[in-house]
Amino acid sequence: MDFLRPASWEEALAAKAEHPSAVPIAGGTDVMVEINFDHRRPEYLLDLTRVADLSAWETGADTVRLGASVPYTQIMENLRAELPGLALASHTVASPQIRNRGGVGGNLGTASPAGDAHPALLAAGAEVEAESVRGSRRIPIDDFYTGVKRNALAPDELIRAVHIKKADGPQQYSKVGTRNAMVIAVCAFGLALHPETRTVRTGIGSAAPTPVRAKVAEDFLNAALEEGGFWDNGKIITPSVAKEFATLCAAACNPIDDVRGTASYRRHAVGVMARRTLTWTWESYRGTRRTSEGAA
Repeated sequence: MDFLRPASWEEALAAKAEHPSAVPIAGGTDVMVEINFDHRRPEYLLDLTRVADLSAWETGADTVRLGASVPYTQIMENLRAELPGLALASHTVASPQIRNRGGVGGNLGTASPAGDAHPALLAAGAEVEAESVRGSRRIPIDDFYTGVKRNALAPDELIRAVHIKKADGPQQYSKVGTRNAMVIAVCAFGLALHPETRTVRTGIGSAAPTPVRAKVAEDFLNAALEEGGFWDNGKIITPSVAKEFATLCAAACNPIDDVRGTASYRRHAVGVMARRTLTWTWESYRGTRRTSEGAA
């Protein structure tokens, strides 16, 4: 196994073009586990730790450009207001040591359905900035996951950054695991309210071959909120609406039985998380409305 260590982004792209099979490594929290257990033996490892741009983020007027290697700890400490869903998801990642090393780019590159960042990225409507010597492009997060541990990257492309709109409303994240830390998700759920467009987006992890959205559930809830005037009146969402939303979220799953949980349990748990996160986010939205009305 050869070790490639570019000093710049341009060198990294050139190395990836010359060796398309090279496996990128930055935090190494996924790749090294597979290598240590002999589940993977790549011909080349492409070390990106010297590419400083990957560990930086930029906060614009409406969007955060998050470098692929920005550690989860930095997201938790510095971007909680702008990216609350992703910050909550970052809290659930493994241990402090791994949160200090791992980043969203690694989650995306591995594309495991159990990756902790995926539900939050789906709910926020992120875009993945991919680049090669041929040029740069942005891949909508909905189009990024193509199969079990497969993504839309071309063989010569690397993930440079993720573009995520700043939260314009409350966001939540919930994860079920066999214990409270150092655990792969049995299933996970992300929810984001977008009051500016009067829409809701979801993200489900570890309950289908890829991370998925519950689009039917979103359509139902968007219609129910609009028809009931909830965005304007700020009333409590009725139990029947919350229950149907939860049922539709569970129906969006296509899980398997494995050592961490059964398919039926995963469906049930996703439904419970969907109902709870909807309650939490909507109460937060109502609180924001009351505060703004009081100030006026």
